[in-house]
Amino acid sequence: MKNLTMFAGLSILLAGVFVLGSSIYTVDEVEQVIITQFGKPVGEPVTEAGLKFKIPFVQEVNPIDKRVLEWDGAPSDMPTKDKLYISVDLFARWRIVDPLQYFLRLRDERSAQSRLDDILGSETRNAVAKHELIEIIRTTKDRVPLIDTTVLGDLPATEQQGPTMGALVPIEKGRKLVEQEIFQAAAEKVGVFGIELLDIRFKRINYNESVRPKIYDRMISERRQIAERFLSEGNGEAARIRGNRVRDLNKIQSEAYRQVEEIRGLADAKATEIYASAYNQTPQAVEFYEFTRTMASYSEIIGKNTTMVVSTDSDLFKYLKGMSTIKE
Repeated sequence: MKNLTMFAGLSILLAGVFVLGSSIYTVDEVEQVIITQFGKPVGEPVTEAGLKFKIPFVQEVNPIDKRVLEWDGAPSDMPTKDKLYISVDLFARWRIVDPLQYFLRLRDERSAQSRLDDILGSETRNAVAKHELIEIIRTTKDRVPLIDTTVLGDLPATEQQGPTMGALVPIEKGRKLVEQEIFQAAAEKVGVFGIELLDIRFKRINYNESVRPKIYDRMISERRQIAERFLSEGNGEAARIRGNRVRDLNKIQSEAYRQVEEIRGLADAKATEIYASAYNQTPQAVEFYEFTRTMASYSEIIGKNTTMVVSTDSDLFKYLKGMSTIKE
């Protein structure tokens, strides 16, 4: 009898401990709890951490994460406004702000991720289809191309603006505003599920495999046009430099020829002066000078078959006439 009483007491004690354990639960700092009774939520969501109580066996604890959660969608192909197919990879951050609504509409995180896939994917496709590719790639509409000052430093101020080929295509919004459009449209739709969308960002944007070769060919063609323009400008500059070189060379040669002629004239004048002072000392020296100069001129004037018509009283004929008299 005593053993039976002890067994009954022990059984009652174990049952009490079991019942007490089933009625106590803890709420962690990073979670919130929905209490359900026969599958339906009862009471307000439990959002404060600590030790809590519930009706044992009847009520169940449904923990819900209250941290910032990550959504990372799979890359998706979609067309832009300018009919280019691109692959867009998007990611987002979200959290549960209304656990009761979240529990009633979605139940668990996997359902939430699936619904975010649908909403964010749809809004991204809509936003990309309304903008050209440059709008999605460029960060802001105020960015301007940089100019290489090391190349333009030696040019005149009027030529330091750089070639027009460096100008970027004008845009109206830019990637940040496109992201804001997607965020605002998606945040309103996910709000009905008790979810707050915190942020979205484009992680990667790339050309679709089917159009990538055409895009690369077009980029190569554009770069070749730029290279041809630079080559043309270089050839023009080279021609200008060569022209300046020829002009400077002709100028130097002309100056050198002028100086040579001036020096040669001065030398001839000096030589004439020396000859004149040498042969002008006596009448006999003057006559000998005239004779030698005339004889030297004969070899320059008279050739083998030269025919000359001169006056009989000319200085040139004087010595020829004397030669014929001597011969007789």
